[in-house]
Amino acid sequence: MEPFSDQFMEFHPIHGTNVRLDYSGTQATRVESFANGVCFSKQPLKPGEIFLIEIEDKELGWCGHLRVGLTAQDPRSLEAVPEYSIPDLTDLGNSWVFAITRNHNKIIEVLEAVEEGLDGGQRLGRGEAEDEHQEEAAPNVKTKTFFTDTHLYIDSVRIPRDKLVGRSRPGRFSHILDDLYKTNALPPTARRSRIGVLYVPKGQDLADMHIVINGEDMGASAKGIPTIEPLYAVVDVFAATKCVRIVQVEYGFSSLQTLCRKTIQKHIVHRMALDWLELPEALKHYCKYE
Repeated sequence: MEPFSDQFMEFHPIHGTNVRLDYSGTQATRVESFANGVCFSKQPLKPGEIFLIEIEDKELGWCGHLRVGLTAQDPRSLEAVPEYSIPDLTDLGNSWVFAITRNHNKIIEVLEAVEEGLDGGQRLGRGEAEDEHQEEAAPNVKTKTFFTDTHLYIDSVRIPRDKLVGRSRPGRFSHILDDLYKTNALPPTARRSRIGVLYVPKGQDLADMHIVINGEDMGASAKGIPTIEPLYAVVDVFAATKCVRIVQVEYGFSSLQTLCRKTIQKHIVHRMALDWLELPEALKHYCKYE
């Protein structure tokens, strides 16, 4: 199943008191403190549709990072946007939110019983209990995909890989850093990392929530989510994460802009070579960063 999305992804106008959205509604910046940065998708997500964001800026001095997930709470029905997604929003019920940490670890199926013992606000990845079983679980860990496929497959869902992986800021060593993003070797909390959330149908009126980090599926981080009510994406611009922007994913035919970018990138050795081409500055910028 390849979801067809004709909607332009935006943040909901209802958000935490410390959040400021840009004119397009696609960039969220926390302007004060470390909390009150909870944001929602403007529209509920469709089955298999990914809500993808990129970390634009960070702020030193705080402990903790971005938090993402899903909620069946309609933002318009909230008396006030919770100060924290974990535990304030999850305590309201029908919300599944995970903290993204520096340690990139998949959720391993063999440790499912351990994970189910934690609540909806658990840390994404291995905890202390999982480390104790690391050697036992190792044979079940899937080999890392090195992006030879054009799509990411999660059960019956098919997502184009083109936008799932971030790119470093153009510079002398950007070609090396780009390879690190592609192999998901950098911390997921780094600038330019791309993190997405979606749900995959599992039987009648149920689904599993998946979090995708730099093009790699982290596994079913929440199972048996009821889909009777619409599900909104949750992005908590928390602590060390200062600013995020939405990345639009094209499920059908690529736009003319995307086709031009792919053609140009295919014929250059390094992104810095774009500066030598007689192209509009806006197109150069798009080719460098997307």
